[in-house]
Amino acid sequence: MAFTMRSVVRIVPTHSVMEGGGFKVRRPYSMSSLLSPFLLLDEMGPNITEPGEAVGAPWHPHRGFETVTYLLDGRMKHEDSAGNKGELNPGDVQWMTAGRGIIHSELPHDEFQKTGGRTHGFQIWVNLPSEHKMMPPRYQEIPATESPTIEKDGVWARVIAGECLGVSSSIDTVIPITLIHVKMEDGAKLNQQIESQLNSMIYVFSGKITVFNEARVKEYPQVLGLGVNQQVRDGELALLSEGHEVEFHSNGASELLILAGPELNEPISRYGPFVMNTREEIEQAFEDYRNGTFAN
Repeated sequence: MAFTMRSVVRIVPTHSVMEGGGFKVRRPYSMSSLLSPFLLLDEMGPNITEPGEAVGAPWHPHRGFETVTYLLDGRMKHEDSAGNKGELNPGDVQWMTAGRGIIHSELPHDEFQKTGGRTHGFQIWVNLPSEHKMMPPRYQEIPATESPTIEKDGVWARVIAGECLGVSSSIDTVIPITLIHVKMEDGAKLNQQIESQLNSMIYVFSGKITVFNEARVKEYPQVLGLGVNQQVRDGELALLSEGHEVEFHSNGASELLILAGPELNEPISRYGPFVMNTREEIEQAFEDYRNGTFAN
């Protein structure tokens, strides 16, 4: 079977907003309406905090989707209503499936609060299809020592979900998800296969890369614009076309996330930390939260 190369179909810029107790995140514009099944992509920081000034997100509810937290720098502690408790250190991944409901707290670790320092990471929201929105909550935490990585020909990758360069993730996802952190040296190249039925995008958060499509260059040699040999720079989200494979060339040292997942093709009703299919389901979530049956 011939592999069809993916191209860039849209570049989305980011803007900075304040979240939780007051920490800055970089977020693509119109994220929730761009690419099913991803609802949100927040780059947390990088922020430098003085001792005693680190902030987080105190107790808050979730229903109907999954939150993925990936920490690059800093130290956090977390706790939820299902009895899970622990900490996140650089390279750690927390994959929390809220399902029918969970109440969660994410705060700076006590030691980090004392010392201050650099915080950097990501939180990504993954929508759940209607048949799984009320599933029992579950929690997966993968420390950096157990999170699979691969380094080859100037490319380093941490495979949070999916597969890259022959290495597969240990995360169990409800729906097929690809989430890969890639670092590329100047001049490095990566060919990443992505199942053709999945939507896909990349987010560059350091340097710049080129999404290269040799077939389209040969077909349209006079066109060097969007979708052919498209550069994606720091702070830009690129939506990709359909296809089986995407080719990246690094222009200097660069870092990016590769994301892919299925088109759920279902209505979305969303209010704050609840993501359901109808307004009535959102109202039920609020009622359950108020009467104490939310996370039972």
